[in-house]
Amino acid sequence: MSSQEHEILRPLLERWQSGVDGHEPDAIAAVFTDDAIFQGLHPYSVGPRGVAAYYAAQPPGLSVTYQVREVRRLAEDVVLGYLAAEFAFTDGREPLPVHLCVIARRTGAGWRLAHYQVSRLN
Repeated sequence: MSSQEHEILRPLLERWQSGVDGHEPDAIAAVFTDDAIFQGLHPYSVGPRGVAAYYAAQPPGLSVTYQVREVRRLAEDVVLGYLAAEFAFTDGREPLPVHLCVIARRTGAGWRLAHYQVSRLN
C-alpha cells in the first residue's frame, strides 16, 4: 500500500471515525462530496444530507474501529480504500464487523469521500 494514498485516506477516515464516536452526523456528512453515493446497512442515499440522516438515526454510544486493508490510486484525483471495520454499541448488542469500501475524490474543497459501501461479513 502506498503511503501517499494512505495519507490521503487517513484524515478522511479519522474525521469519519471521530464523528461516529461522538455522534456528530453533520461532522460525518462534511467528509462526503455533494454527490456521494452512500450505502450503509439501510437503503442508499446520495449526498451529505442522506449521510447525516443515516448517522443521526444511529444509537448514541455507537463507535467504530477500522483497519485499512488495501488502497489503490484509481486516477490522479481518485483513491479507493478497502477496510475492515467494527461498529460497537453500548446498548448490549454484539459488535458488528463489516467490510467497507470507500472512494475518495479530490475536489475544490480538498479530498472528500465520493462513495461509501458497507457489506456485512455474515
